[in-house]
Amino acid sequence: MFYGYHRTSTTDQHLDRGIAELEAFCKANNIELEKIYTDQQTGKNFNRPRYQVLKEDILRSGDTLIVTELDRLGRNKQDTLKELRYFQDKGIRVMILEIPTTTQDLSKLDNSMAQMIMETINNMLIELYATMAQAEIEKKEKRQREGIETKKARGEWEDYGRPKAQKPSNWDEVIAQWNNGEITAVKAMELTGTKKTTFYKLLKQ
Repeated sequence: MFYGYHRTSTTDQHLDRGIAELEAFCKANNIELEKIYTDQQTGKNFNRPRYQVLKEDILRSGDTLIVTELDRLGRNKQDTLKELRYFQDKGIRVMILEIPTTTQDLSKLDNSMAQMIMETINNMLIELYATMAQAEIEKKEKRQREGIETKKARGEWEDYGRPKAQKPSNWDEVIAQWNNGEITAVKAMELTGTKKTTFYKLLKQ
């Protein structure tokens, strides 16, 4: 049986495009696709719910897993190669559309030397693409670290990451009552609709 898998980061908007690409490939090659599993999570690791279901509960020996690009499977080189070896050991074929040689059925080659050469080429290309995916995520992380350091140097660290909590519209009025001893802090939190940590954080602001 043939199954598809596609992953995007939570900020990526190309999930539908990836699904369409898988469906188009299968249609053009007369492949009956059972189902496409998708996750919208980072590719840094393989702790993704739909991927784990596909790997642990669905795929069996003799099945084929189709992905559009190697980094849609994962971005960490060693972990990705480990996953590919897992599938190989389980007798599960992986087709990667961006590496066309992986879509060829090597078992149909009569010449054993030709099979060995093609397998070697596939392994080299997969290693190359895995290295590129790893390099891309490392470059992204480096840019993020540099951005954080730059913000810290400019004293803008508070602007980074989660936005500052905003004061409720009745904040000044309620805090005036609290300062005057008219209400307790718990009552002030209730009136402003804030939690304890947010309440005291706003007070510091």
